[in-house]
Amino acid sequence: MLREPETRDRAAFIELLASPDVHTYLGGPRPRDELEREMPEAPERWPGSFVVELDGAMIGRILLRRATEHHRPAAAGKVDLGYLFLPRAWGFGYAAEACAAALDWLEGVLPGEPVVLATQTANVGSMRLAAKLGFTEVERFRAWDADQWLGLRPPVLPSA
Repeated sequence: MLREPETRDRAAFIELLASPDVHTYLGGPRPRDELEREMPEAPERWPGSFVVELDGAMIGRILLRRATEHHRPAAAGKVDLGYLFLPRAWGFGYAAEACAAALDWLEGVLPGEPVVLATQTANVGSMRLAAKLGFTEVERFRAWDADQWLGLRPPVLPSA
C-alpha cells in the first residue's frame, strides 16, 4: 500500500537511511546518531512522496519529484523516480508493484508526463526494476566515482 509518511514511520526512515545495504550504490549510509538527532518526529509530506507499507509497517519509500536541477541535460525538468526499500523487503516484487502504483498515480495527476530514473550500472536489481517499469536507456555517464545509467519512461499515450 502507498500512503503519506506518518510520525510512526520515523524509526523505519532512520533504518532505511542508516542501512549500509540500502546505500551500497548511493554513496553510503548516514550515521544513525546523526539521523536520530536531525530527523523530525513527523516526516515531511509533499505530493509524490510515498511510504510503502506492508502488513502495517513501512518497508520502503518512493519519491516522484521534478528534476529541475538535474546534472544530466536529458533529465532536466522531467519527473525523477527514486525509491529505497529495506533489505528484508528485497526480492519479493514489492518495489515493482509499488513503483508501478506510484507511476499510475502520477499519470492521473500529470497525464503524459515523461519520467526519468538514474542508477548505478552496478546496481543490477535497480537496472532490472527500471526495465520492468518500462524505462529505456537514454545515456550512461560517470558520476560519484561510478558508472551511472539514465533511463526514460516515455509518456503513456491515451488509448484510441
